Amino acid sequence: MAAARRDLRTVVAEVHRRTDVEHAVLAAGADHVSIDPEDAMEEYLVDQLPVRALAEVLTGSRAFMYLAAATPGLRELLTAGKVWELAQDERRTPGAEPYDLVVVDAPATGHGVAVLAAPRTFAATASIGPVARQAGKIDAMLSDPAATAVVAVTTPEELPVNETLALRDALREQVGLDLALVVVNAVRRERLTAADARALDAVDHPAARLALRAHRAARAQRNQLARLRRALGGTVPTLSIPFFAGGVELPAVAGQLERAL
Repeated sequence: MAAARRDLRTVVAEVHRRTDVEHAVLAAGADHVSIDPEDAMEEYLVDQLPVRALAEVLTGSRAFMYLAAATPGLRELLTAGKVWELAQDERRTPGAEPYDLVVVDAPATGHGVAVLAAPRTFAATASIGPVARQAGKIDAMLSDPAATAVVAVTTPEELPVNETLALRDALREQVGLDLALVVVNAVRRERLTAADARALDAVDHPAARLALRAHRAARAQRNQLARLRRALGGTVPTLSIPFFAGGVELPAVAGQLERAL
C-alpha cells in the first residue's frame, strides 16, 4: 500500500494462499501471486530444457514429480527461485513486466529461513552445473542486504519474541543477513499509572477488575518489548503497531511503515 502510493510497481508473493491477504493487496493497487512449487518446477523446466514437450513430459510424470518432491530442500529452492524471478529486470515468464518491489509473505521462522537458505545449500552441494549456477545467482540476491531485506513480524509476548530472536540468529548463520526491521503487532496502550492501578485494586467492581487486567496485559507487553529491544542491541530498529479493537486500519499501518522504512 505504501509502495503503491509512491507509484512503485509492486507484487506481494505468498507461499500459502490466504484470501484476506490477496483482497487487501489487490485493493491497495498491487499485484498478487501465490507461489506453488509444482508450477515453479514446470516454469523452470520450460526455461531450461531446449524442447518444451520434454518439460511437459517430465512434469506430467508422476514418478518424476514424486522424486522431485522427495528431494530435500527442492521445494524451498523452487520457491526461492520464483521470488528471484519476480525481482529480475528481465523476467523469465513470457510477456511479464519487471517489478520495482517484491514483498514476500513468508511462512513462519523455520520454513522461512529454509527458503532463504536453500539456494546456498544447493549451490554448495551441486558445486558445478546449471543447478549450482542458478542457485548461486539466487543466493547472491537473497544474501545481499542492498537487494533483500528481512522484516520480522511478531507480537510482544514471550514465545513470539523468543522466535524472533531465533530467526535473527538463523538468518545470520544460514543466509548471512541480519534483520532489517522488526514490526511488533497489537501493542496495547498503558492507560493507567501505577497509582491508578493501586487505587483500582481496592475497588470491588467488574469494571475495575477489567481495567486492571488490561493494564497488566499492557505492562507485560511493554516488558517483552523492552526485552526484545535489549536483545537486538540497538542494531535492528523496531516499529510498534497499536492494537486495533475494531479491526486493523491498514492505511494507518501503511503510513507507519512508510515512515519507518
